[in-house]
Amino acid sequence: MKKLIPLAAATALLLTACGNGNYTATQIPAKPSPSVAPAATPAQENCKGIDALASFKPDGPLPDPTGPMPAGTWMETIKKRGRLIAGVSADSYNLGYRDPITGQIQGFDIDMIYAVADAIFGKPATGQPHKVELRVISSPARIPSLRDTKNPVDIVARNMTINCARWEQIAFSAEYYRSGQKTLVQLDSKAETADDLSDQTICAPAGSTSLDNLKKRNPKIKPITADTDTGCLVLFQQGKAQGISGDDTVLAGDVAQDPYAKVLKERFSEEPYGLGISLLHPEFVKFVNGVLEQIKVNGYWKASYDRWLEPALGKAPVPPTPLYGRPIPPQ
Repeated sequence: MKKLIPLAAATALLLTACGNGNYTATQIPAKPSPSVAPAATPAQENCKGIDALASFKPDGPLPDPTGPMPAGTWMETIKKRGRLIAGVSADSYNLGYRDPITGQIQGFDIDMIYAVADAIFGKPATGQPHKVELRVISSPARIPSLRDTKNPVDIVARNMTINCARWEQIAFSAEYYRSGQKTLVQLDSKAETADDLSDQTICAPAGSTSLDNLKKRNPKIKPITADTDTGCLVLFQQGKAQGISGDDTVLAGDVAQDPYAKVLKERFSEEPYGLGISLLHPEFVKFVNGVLEQIKVNGYWKASYDRWLEPALGKAPVPPTPLYGRPIPPQ
């Protein structure tokens, strides 16, 4: 089937080509296995006796954004700086993407960042921007951008799955959205599940849990990677990949940009999203968890879902219930 890159994808390509996008296919050798176990879901993981989804419990009511933040906290550092620095995607349609008309990065993940910024600085006046610096990062750069000792980001909102391995390197907020992994294929594909994709080349973002889950789900698939979601979409449209595997939120955005694609119904993982934060700032994690509790109650979370995700994924689910009880790591 001859594939044409739709306007939305082509625009995203032009806007991100000078950034971190990598549209060259990277072949990942498959390792055949005599038996295939379903990919473990992060919600089932136990991190040395602690549930992977457990975060740090908020200390109490959020401080008043019209006044100073508590002394000695990372929130005080952010407020004195004058902006929250966030690592985000600019090519995950409806999650974090650059609008081709306005040039502004927007989406569900971006709204989570705005909520955190507004809790520190207060809501901006009508027509004024949020006090946020959005740094576009690739999927593999999510954790390094938080651990950078010279110029780190404060927080990452880039459809990042909470799991034990990542807790060894960074901290997570409580879960703010539950996604799941599916597979996108050509519209005329006869495949119904990942079992039907043996010997086909399927793309998944580098450094993602999607890549690991895909190889576990069907070791006979030939996986390739790209640094960004748009990178996988471009490889698919160029015929270098017969499909894309990833979070249903991301694939819904891909289908919206490509009329020759469809998403298989099979869902073979649970992907609980968390906001990534440095382990050095547990008080900031607590603060962010307080913000998430607030927006799940006051309607902000649902309004954001209805705007960005409801058209592709259907009626808003009940927001994830936060899980706490993780002890503060020694500094």
